[in-house]
Formats: sequence, C-alpha cells, structure tokens
Amino acid sequence: MNDPQRPFFLNGLWHFYYLYNADYPDGNGTAWFHVTSTDMVHWKDEGVAIEKYTNGLGDIWTGSAVVDTQNTAGFGKDAVVSLVTQQVDGVQRQSLFYSTDGGYSFTSYKGNPVMDNPGLEAWRDPKIVWDEKRSQWLMLLAEGNKVGFYTSPNLKSWTYQSGFERNDLGVIECPDLFEMTVDGDPERTTWVLGISANGESAGRTTGYTYWTGSWDGKNFVPEQDDPRWLDAGADFYAAVTWDDPNAENPLAQRYAIGWMNNWAYAGELPKEDWSGGTMSTVRQLSLRTVDGQPQLNSQPINAITELEGQQQQTEAQQLEQNNPVSLPRPTTDAYRLRLSMAPDAKHPAKETLVKLEDPAGSFITLGYNVGNQTLSLARDSDKIAGQMPDAYRQIRSEKVPLRDGRLNLDVVVDTTSVEIFAQDGEAALSSISVLSPGQHELSIESLGGDTQLLSATLNPLAVTAPTR
Repeated sequence: MNDPQRPFFLNGLWHFYYLYNADYPDGNGTAWFHVTSTDMVHWKDEGVAIEKYTNGLGDIWTGSAVVDTQNTAGFGKDAVVSLVTQQVDGVQRQSLFYSTDGGYSFTSYKGNPVMDNPGLEAWRDPKIVWDEKRSQWLMLLAEGNKVGFYTSPNLKSWTYQSGFERNDLGVIECPDLFEMTVDGDPERTTWVLGISANGESAGRTTGYTYWTGSWDGKNFVPEQDDPRWLDAGADFYAAVTWDDPNAENPLAQRYAIGWMNNWAYAGELPKEDWSGGTMSTVRQLSLRTVDGQPQLNSQPINAITELEGQQQQTEAQQLEQNNPVSLPRPTTDAYRLRLSMAPDAKHPAKETLVKLEDPAGSFITLGYNVGNQTLSLARDSDKIAGQMPDAYRQIRSEKVPLRDGRLNLDVVVDTTSVEIFAQDGEAALSSISVLSPGQHELSIESLGGDTQLLSATLNPLAVTAPTR
C-alpha cells in the first residue's frame, strides 16, 4: 500500500481509498482499494474500487474523489467522481472515473483522458476542491517543481489559471489547498497550501510541508517564504487533509492521514508480515497562533480513545540523573503513553530519554535535549535497523520549546510504528519503528541532571467493535 486518497462522507460512512498493489513485490501497478468507517478508527475492507490496467491508459495513481452534489458532471446527483493520474509509456495523464453506487465501483469515462499531458515529465496527483464562492471546481496538479491551478465547471474540461513554484523541495507531489479559521475565530481565516516534498535542503527528509496565505480564485500568495512541516518524523508522506461536513464549524478543524513510509528505503523493508508501510493514525488539525504565526497543530483523533483499555499510572517523582525509572508495562503490542515532565529547577537535566524495548532487546528511544529544546526519535536499534539503509537509521528531530517550563508528550505505538505528538499538537514525529511482539519494557532516564516527572499514564490499545 502507499498513497492515501482524501476521504469523503456519504450516506453515513467515511469512504477512504489508498493505492494498492496486490502483486507486490513480483508485479507492478496500483489500484484503488476501498475501506469504510463510521468513526475513522474502525475500518471495513470493501475491496478494489478502481482496477488497474483496464482502459488502456495504465494503472491508477493518486488523485481525489468528490461527491458531485449538484450533478455538474452529468453522472447524476451525488455521483462520486474521481480524477486520477494514469501513466502509460512514461506519459502521465489525468483520467475521470465515476461511481453511481456510492463509491463502491467505478466506470472509466469514455472521454478519457480528460487532460492530456502538455509535454511534462511530472504531471500528476490531481487534488479537486469545490470553490463555493465562485461555483466552480478547482484542481491542483503536481508539475515537477510547481503546483498548477486549474478550474472547471463540470470536472471534464479544465482551464489553467496559475502556478506556484519552488526550486528547493525536490519533485512536488500530492498538493493540497484549504481554508481554515485561525484560533477558531470565524472572523479570521486564512488559506493553507500543502505539498509532499523533499526537505533535504533544510536537513529534513520527505514529508508534508505547507504555507499559509491568500487565495483569490486564481493565485495563491504565501505569507512567508519558508514552509512549515506538519510532521518531522521519517515516515509521514503523501498526506491528505479533509473537513467534516457534519462539524458545527467545518473551518475550525480538519483531519489528516499520511502514508508511513519513505521512498529512501520503502523497497528494502522486510517482505514478510507487513510490508509497504502503513497509514498513520487519523489526526485532528487546527490552525493556532504559535509564537506569533499561524501553525497547523495535529493530535490523534478523539475517537482513538474507543480503543483504550484500563489506564495505568506512574506516580509523580523526581528522576535523578543516570538512574532509569520503569514505567508501566503495556499488556498489548499497541499502546498510548502520555508523559508530562520538566527540568529540575535546581539541577536541570541535559537530556531526558524514554526507552521502548522489546523482549529480544531491540529498542526505540525518544529523547528531549533540554539545552536546545529539541525532541528526537531514534530507531537505529529497532528490530530491522541492522538490515536497512543508512537513511532508516538516521535520527529525526524537531525544535519543541518548553511551555510553562514543561514538556507534554502523547505517544501512540503500534506494532510497526511510533507517532509522537508534543505540546498538545504543536509538533509531531512519526516513523516506522519495528519491535518484536510481546510485553515491552518502558523506562525513562534523566542524563546530566534531574527531571521532574509530573505525570505518566499508559493505556493499551485494542481493536474492538464500534459501540455506536
């Protein structure tokens, strides 16, 4: 599996698709696999919705599906219309598929491709948005180092409007554009342009980066030159965001999900058990003012609490230097660890480490450097690190200032992943991280000084049937 496709809500269900290759590693080409959910935590497999290699234009790549509530495309009210990239003989084109059964099966439009390639090597990943103010469809296309903006009245004929270019982020993929309120204030809104990019020039890996700015129906103008990053981990790519049509204020919050993998080593992951990566926890996004600038904050979706079992707590205490303290042992391979800590006022630590260790001795380390206020995630000693390329073993970090003198962490661990949310969503680090099954040993240690452990709780996470 790889790229997620932006979910939509129809007939009481969230519909989510992702790129899927049933023939991996022996065969190539992706289809769209379909899953549904009532809560974005419990998902039901619905099978392949758009098959690969069926219309002579190649396999099915990333795109986006929309519910055509006004029948602009002529396939019927509430038809689900998908615009996707197809490639054949090295040429990328945009094709239309439509569904009249609620998104469970799709038909290739007889006029495909609806957009033929103008001679560009990279010309893919159409993101479709309904522009309510101007009563038209908007498409974003990833065109090498540029995002192209196009408009259409009917999802079939498209007119180029403008482009947004960057020369420092590699080949742009999976563009995204949406409007949000700042700090929940309906009188203060801004637009956000997001892309999946390569952050090597800034000392980062690949991930979802974004700018805030203005949109006038044709042009996006950023408020700042340097982009921000939604997640500083190694594995949060091709991310999509979406609003909730049932929300009281849809502009105040959004959801996001990303592919947890990295093309630097995706083909090197072990082929047994899970391979090809996984999807992140669905996150809830808000746009808050942080240090004077609007910034996307992300936290695990509230519904993840439905998976939580009985909580274990560790009493508040002083962590003396170089004296590891055990945390509760999880009873499942997936769990949620919440920590709140602060450097000791008289003898502050230089660094605080949280260690997650499996029964075979492999481990993952979460570190916080007090001096430069940097949060890090190291997996160079996990179960598969020794057989992976150097890119896998690189430690990922992010600047995370203390707030009111403390650091708050919310850590979601699954059998092949770790997702860290810091300071109530101000920063996130997500990575594939593989530990052996079985009861993990968790510990926390203060180095070069003391740390005040203010609180520590652990909840097992187990898949259960939805209660509603």
